[in-house]
Amino acid sequence: MAGELEGAKPLSGLLSGLAQDAFHGHPGITEELLRSQLYPEVPPEEFRPFMAKMKGILKSIASADMDFNQLEAFLTAQTKKQGGITSDQAAVISKFWKSHKTKIRESLMNQSRWDSGLRGLSWRVDGKSQSRHSAQMHTPVAIMELEIGKSGQNVTPDSESVFRAGLWDTAWQARYLIGSRSED
Repeated sequence: MAGELEGAKPLSGLLSGLAQDAFHGHPGITEELLRSQLYPEVPPEEFRPFMAKMKGILKSIASADMDFNQLEAFLTAQTKKQGGITSDQAAVISKFWKSHKTKIRESLMNQSRWDSGLRGLSWRVDGKSQSRHSAQMHTPVAIMELEIGKSGQNVTPDSESVFRAGLWDTAWQARYLIGSRSED
């Protein structure tokens, strides 16, 4: 089977198909479609692990946003790894990444952005009126509401989401107010 998976054109086509599915939002590209079009002589049980390996390599390269020096070091390590890739496959992957890096990066950036962004923010400080432990009664609690996207749905995020949304300063303001209210 190794010889059947060595061709540069089918591998380039496979990488393009995987990129279309994973990064550009074309979910109609299935394993069966890729196998039947690019590797028709390879049985599905042999194609599946090969495709998974290529998908993993492509996602690793894209998620790290590798420059060309990092790419070469990564691919060299993959060729030396047991069960890794061949040097011919590494050359095809390198050529593919060099010609598609910008489009994949732009697509990933667009996918990671909010639709319309932050539309509104409100927050208040309340006191707990019920708790399992009496020591927690009447302790101040900050409640934050974000209005995001086009639909205007209110979302109450956890502290990690607040940090990701770039609202760290607002959280610190609320913490300051909680601290000053608890001293009263």
